[in-house]
Amino acid sequence: MIRSLAVALGLALALPAGAETPASSLFGGMEAPTGGAAQAIGFYSRGCATGLVPLPETGPTWQAMRLSRNRNWGQPQMVAFLQQLSVAATKMGWAGLYIGDIAQPRGGPAPSGHASHQTGLDADIWLRMPETLRLSPAAREDLPFISVLRDRRTVNAYWTPRHRALVQSAAMDPRVDRIFLNAAIKAEMCRTATPADTAWLQKIRPAPGHDEHMHIRLRCPAGSRTCTPQTPSVAELSQGGSGCDASLAAWLEDRPSAEPSAPARTHPRAFALSDLPAQCSAVLRAR
Repeated sequence: MIRSLAVALGLALALPAGAETPASSLFGGMEAPTGGAAQAIGFYSRGCATGLVPLPETGPTWQAMRLSRNRNWGQPQMVAFLQQLSVAATKMGWAGLYIGDIAQPRGGPAPSGHASHQTGLDADIWLRMPETLRLSPAAREDLPFISVLRDRRTVNAYWTPRHRALVQSAAMDPRVDRIFLNAAIKAEMCRTATPADTAWLQKIRPAPGHDEHMHIRLRCPAGSRTCTPQTPSVAELSQGGSGCDASLAAWLEDRPSAEPSAPARTHPRAFALSDLPAQCSAVLRAR
């Protein structure tokens, strides 16, 4: 708590009069979670959280990566899900899982990296298959990612049936709302899909990047009344579609880096505390 207050004070002195300290600096300075019940507050990319619990840095079937970021905190449901998925992975030929960012101790915007991961319901799982689960903390900072892409439309030889099995296992879990992966990866899964795969494939959503990890997003937990759910793709859900259609093909085409007429969006790293749900102010003050 001392560190967080010092960070906030230092930034406040450096900012112009009337400017607010970025919420990412306030939440990034929090070293420990709140006590009390676990609650996801707000939306995945505009929120915070109470009662988060840590994914242990090392377990029998996982290792948390990039420990210096202090982002191995999640809702209890997320931590349980990751531990269970890592056990399932060992039955698919994986030695275990390397797990990246979940959330900061109190969620909220982060000073670097993700726009989401703010409520403890998002988690990154590396697509690099572990060679060992005995990496030192220093090694976890430097170990490189491995991309599974050959080019923007196709996967390379690193993508295996074991990767597909892991993604499918995660997507079939009823706790999972959606999984973000590069469009070329979804295209490969669509290429080998059967009619029975429709329901879980619908959860795989194309996203830029995401060729070195999959981003798993859980549904709002029961009892989190302040959690804002993800809006489903109504057209796909009503038609029972898999998303292996023209909408996916569009992702595989060359795209301009930005739409000239699109309005500029404020990145969550630039959010002020007033941009977040009102409860997030109390989350910062809580002990």
